[in-house]
Amino acid sequence: MKNYVQPGGTITLTAPDDITSGQIVAVGSLVGVAAGDAATGEDLDLVTEGVFTLPKPSTEVVAVGDVLYLDAGAGVATLDDDTGANPRIGIAVTAAANPSATVNVKLG
Repeated sequence: MKNYVQPGGTITLTAPDDITSGQIVAVGSLVGVAAGDAATGEDLDLVTEGVFTLPKPSTEVVAVGDVLYLDAGAGVATLDDDTGANPRIGIAVTAAANPSATVNVKLG
């Protein structure tokens, strides 16, 4: 295939802000988890596939199969799509009760 570029599990792009390894990052509709630290404008490896333990609001009750979105202001996975303003992160693969601070999420 002459038009094949890469597998897509990790995308290298320009960091939109100062990013910390493990942070949920959204660049437009592209959402993933930072594979390392990057300062604004530096190359950032963004993992777009897999299951990650991500922070969530401790009061939210998440069930397996729930769709989760990025609350960019808080830097957490949330059930609230904010009327379409919050980009989709993926699907919860574990339940997370109140008061838990994390949930396992399959990206995509």
